[in-house]
This record gives sequence, structure tokens and C-alpha cells, in this order.
Amino acid sequence: MPTPPLHALPALLFEDPAVMAAAAAAELVSVPDAARPLFIAALNRLTGRRPLLVAAPTAAEAERIAGDLIPLLGAEAVELFPAWETLPFERVSPNLETMGRRLRVMWRLRTDDETLSVIVAPVRALVQRLGPHVEDVEPIILSAGEQIDRDALVQSLVEAGYRREYQVEAR
Repeated sequence: MPTPPLHALPALLFEDPAVMAAAAAAELVSVPDAARPLFIAALNRLTGRRPLLVAAPTAAEAERIAGDLIPLLGAEAVELFPAWETLPFERVSPNLETMGRRLRVMWRLRTDDETLSVIVAPVRALVQRLGPHVEDVEPIILSAGEQIDRDALVQSLVEAGYRREYQVEAR
């Protein structure tokens, strides 16, 4: 895994005596918007706690923070946990990409992925309920040219909550 371009920058933040004095003097620290990603990355490195959960007020802000953290920590270290775009009572399926991203984060948490450093989520995503047994769903990985047992694949999909249909007509 290549080193992120700004990898050394967070460590330098806590070498500054003025920053350390301010951090030691206050329990609550106000950080300007532009410095938040750097502060989050430095805090993550300083505490060694992984993963660090960052709650953002909106989805757009969560995406911005996650994007700003990637040059500091690396793409594999940062995950965005998106909110569902649909309301529970709507008869519309959620976006497949959103479903996949949420399941990816849950899977990485379940498997104690050591490369995961920060999860950024809008507040809305944090208050939305997760389905029952979502932590038990394992990814099914298929590769081009791979020989697989069709019946075993179908069974795995059924166990993951899919229904077997003769022909798929709608998305």
C-alpha cells in the first residue's frame, strides 16, 4: 500500500508546543473547518484508537471530510458510512451503491480490519436502524474466469436475503 502524500503532516501537528499547550489546557477544543481533517488524522495517530468515528452534520460535509482525510491517511484507512436516501415507509429500494458501502463498513468492523482508521458518517446515518443480523452478512466475491458451483452460489444468495426469480424484470 503506497504511503499517502501528506502522511507525515498529522504527526507534526502535535510536535508544535503551542498546539500541545492548547490541547492540555482545554477539554473542549474548537478547530476551524479547514483544519478539521488534519486534526482528526493527528488525533487518530496520537490516540492509536482505531477506528475513530467522525459524525458530520450533513452527508455533503461527511463526504468532504472523508475526501480530505484520504491524502492524510490513505484511501484504505478512511470509510464513509452513508445514510439511506429513502425513508422507511417509501416503497423505493435504496441505492445499490449505498447498500454496498454500508455493508462494506460493517464487514470491515466485524473483521477487525487493521487498515481501517476513520469512519466518517452523517448524523442521519448514525441514527438509522440497521437490519437484523446485518453483521452476519459476508461478502460474496466472484472473479472473472473463476469456476463456481452454481447451486452453492444460489444458496449463499438466498441466505443473504435474496429471492430466487425465474427472470429479473425490475431493478
